[in-house]
Amino acid sequence: MRSLRTSPSTSLRTGSFLAALATGAALLFTAPAAHAADTPLRDLAAAKGKVIGTAVTGSKLTGTYDDLAGAQFNSLTPGNAMKWGSVEPSRGSFDWTEADQIVAFAQAHNQQVRGHTLVWHNQNPSWLTNGNWTAAQLSSLLQNHITTEVGRYKGKITAWDVINEPFNEDGTYRSDLWYDKLGADYIANALTWAHAADPAAKLYINDYNVEGVNAKSTALYNLVKDLKSRGVPIDGVGLQAHLILGQVPSSLQQNIQRFADLGVDVSITELDVRMALPADSAKLAQQAADYKSVLSACVAVTRCAGVTVWGFADSDSWVPSTFPGYGAATPYDENYAPKPAYHAIAEALGGTTTPPPTGACTATYSVTSQWDTGFTGQVTIACSGASLSSWKANWTFGAGQRITQAWNATCSQSGTAVTCTNASYNGSVPDGGSVSFGFNGSWSGSNPVPTVTLG
Repeated sequence: MRSLRTSPSTSLRTGSFLAALATGAALLFTAPAAHAADTPLRDLAAAKGKVIGTAVTGSKLTGTYDDLAGAQFNSLTPGNAMKWGSVEPSRGSFDWTEADQIVAFAQAHNQQVRGHTLVWHNQNPSWLTNGNWTAAQLSSLLQNHITTEVGRYKGKITAWDVINEPFNEDGTYRSDLWYDKLGADYIANALTWAHAADPAAKLYINDYNVEGVNAKSTALYNLVKDLKSRGVPIDGVGLQAHLILGQVPSSLQQNIQRFADLGVDVSITELDVRMALPADSAKLAQQAADYKSVLSACVAVTRCAGVTVWGFADSDSWVPSTFPGYGAATPYDENYAPKPAYHAIAEALGGTTTPPPTGACTATYSVTSQWDTGFTGQVTIACSGASLSSWKANWTFGAGQRITQAWNATCSQSGTAVTCTNASYNGSVPDGGSVSFGFNGSWSGSNPVPTVTLG
């Protein structure tokens, strides 16, 4: 293609909705940067008597990840480091390296630690799952595992997820290594052994899809009620809250309250809100509303101890690998820029956040080359003093131009109207950074620069 001439560029500024309208901006401003003046989430939570926690990976505790984990949260949950397969990969051979690292980090940052998890059907070592154990042997192995791990961290762990995911969706017990060989009493025994190893630690049963009132949560309710009546040490229930966008159960607060009325604490233990990718401003706004609903329900119930997010940044989320096509589930984007969900959490905890400075992000539209019947266009989005977690550019061509190909964005055209949204990999524009997308188009007669409007 031969370059004949380059047309002028227009620089378009965004900062707030009104400013964007006034300047014809091309961006959706969805993720203002955190400012030093913003009160950390952990301080807001502490003022409410709540925990705000995050699951962490030991190897990532460096740089920005390290800074945010320490500054924003008052509780840490090892994502994998304390599971049986991690700490005892070979029988009698223990590896506490990552678990110790996370505990030491928490102590250095004046944080609680939530132990996760002692008894689960998943992530067990092969020597355990492939063994042909008698009931007595398996019970002994379980007791030894609990006694060893809880004993090692005695006085350093605030709460343990002792039992993880014991129920099916219909409220029946899950068929697994523990239930099939030991019966339902494995739950009471595990709690009793954990209490003996550390009498001060809070002991929880943790499960998913138990956030609202349903068959599964009612089975958990009845189990806790039974354990309490038998004098078994049970201090709390964990509602994992791996949620889908727009699907926070309407009975969440009611459900938290009914467990609290049994005389146990309740914690939201693994909160994330996944969405179909790519993210856009409407989805991020709904996600923020969902996070706020969950936090608000916890704040409203005295015995709700707090909320833990399952990874605080999208780059550390389990969702994309487990639910193909879904992601963007956490309060921070992949570049550690706070998303609307972050600000919603702060608001639910009684805080306010600093609005982004006006004009902190710019979009520059230009025609980089043009020939007899076609042209190449480019839009560069840059931020200084704020950040974005998604963007959308809209404009109307004034002379019948047509986009024929686009890269680094998804572009559609209806008549003369064009909409370009970020690709899955470049929605985030960090403070001080930029992204660009380009396109080829056809023209005839003239190729005026279009007026870009807020999408």
